[in-house]
Amino acid sequence: MAFYGIASNLVNYLTTRLHEDTISSVRNVNNWSGAVWITPIAGAYIADSYIGRFWTFTASSLIYVLGMILLTMAVTVKSLRPTCTNGICNKASSLQIAFFYMSLYTIAIGAGGTKPNISTFGADQFDNYSIGEKKQKVSFFNWWMFSSFLGALFATLGLVYIQENLGWGLGYGIPTVGLLVSLVVFYIGTPFYRHKVIKSDNIAKDLVRVPIVAFRNRKLQCPNDLLELHELDSHYYKSTGKHQVHHTPIFRFLDKAAIKKCSRESPCTVTKVEVAKRVLGLTLIWLVTLIPSTLWAQVNTLFVKQGTTLDRKIGSGFQIPAASLGSFVTLSMLVSVPMYDQYFVPFMRKKTGNPRGITILQRLGIGFVIQIVAVAVASAVEVKRMRVIKEFHIASPKEVVPMSIFWLLPQYSLLGIGDVFNAIGLLEFFYDQSPEEMQSLGTTFFTSGIGLGNFLNSFLVTMIDKITSKGGGKSWIGDNLNDSRLDYYYGFLVMISIVNMGLFLLAASKYVYKSDDTKEFGEGCVQMEAKALDTSPLTL
Repeated sequence: MAFYGIASNLVNYLTTRLHEDTISSVRNVNNWSGAVWITPIAGAYIADSYIGRFWTFTASSLIYVLGMILLTMAVTVKSLRPTCTNGICNKASSLQIAFFYMSLYTIAIGAGGTKPNISTFGADQFDNYSIGEKKQKVSFFNWWMFSSFLGALFATLGLVYIQENLGWGLGYGIPTVGLLVSLVVFYIGTPFYRHKVIKSDNIAKDLVRVPIVAFRNRKLQCPNDLLELHELDSHYYKSTGKHQVHHTPIFRFLDKAAIKKCSRESPCTVTKVEVAKRVLGLTLIWLVTLIPSTLWAQVNTLFVKQGTTLDRKIGSGFQIPAASLGSFVTLSMLVSVPMYDQYFVPFMRKKTGNPRGITILQRLGIGFVIQIVAVAVASAVEVKRMRVIKEFHIASPKEVVPMSIFWLLPQYSLLGIGDVFNAIGLLEFFYDQSPEEMQSLGTTFFTSGIGLGNFLNSFLVTMIDKITSKGGGKSWIGDNLNDSRLDYYYGFLVMISIVNMGLFLLAASKYVYKSDDTKEFGEGCVQMEAKALDTSPLTL
């Protein structure tokens, strides 16, 4: 709720209170959103390598709360906010702008430790060795996102209205209090949580070393017998509780990192090579998720600005905040998640025999197609809006286009339905397919994809504006949206998305899913790649 309470209407605060132009406000919203989704890389690394998910989340949540308090002060304390008279605000001072953005980016730092760890910590509560819990875990990410979007629904419906009609201080103060309450509830459950023991060495060092050693050994021939590749004794994995990974036939050039040779430098183990292979495979899938993340970035930026130009009245006096239309993304998702989980999955499970109904990559592909359709619909609606503008000879940027804002509903609703396949599928995919020792880092493929998607949208908006306005031409995304061509920009996004879809199909066809096999060692066993649940007392 806290994040969506800020993100959904931030572009309007920047334009109406801080007097930023359209391009600057869109760029700044994208840059901040990008930072919120990129910083989890650091938080996940700290969790997987040093202090664990629980303590990383705990420290980061305090920073998050501090950022929310500072942001509430930035829009409430008179000396920290621009003065406004009759809805018209004076230009903000340099100090006010600096304090506002410092607050925003404090939140981004806090999000770095909360976003990658809270969902994975929740998934850790399920034991894959328990048939019942393993079955429940299949639905976990569906319902995790369902609960997250309940908060988003309140943000886009309630908080946005409060911000625009009752005050920004109250609009930011409510999610601050809500965040504090939710943290208290979370920590009440501390004695009952399961905690995974950190068993990995320096993950980043291993991931970097494998390709370097493989490159050094590039002229060597891989042995025909895989047993000749370097691997530690099985007793080592049993005694340390670490996970040994079988050799796979993908990315064979990395196998050269495990070739035994007469030198002081020890080769990489097959297990470390396979972890590097797994990360490389995830990276290829991740690259083709950046464009879909760019499409989603329109929800809190250009879709909102598009809505501000339309007729937002219901009845005689009530006016819908443009950002509140984002609630229909949430509503369509909240309706679709139970239908997907309770009807679609069981139906497809009978057809395919897959516990998930369809593979995760098939789920992603369906979501990507729905997203493309949504932006194509947005382009068509924008064509309709431009025709109305031409018909009524509208020129002023503040003049309302006599066309209902509800024309935007289809594009919002389609994105919500697409998220059931796309957003939830991505979170589940990167958690499920990540090596056991780096599942928090694995989920940062999901968060960083969203972050870079926002940065990419910021870059595209800036470049399109510069290119189309060059030589005195009309910008596709000008300050006056009643004299711009958003339909061209949306059409451009559709075209690059279709190309990206082809690349996704290629990457998906080559992808090899992680094995869930185990290997027996005497009386016990060590999990190879499935997610064994290790519990320990809550300690650093």
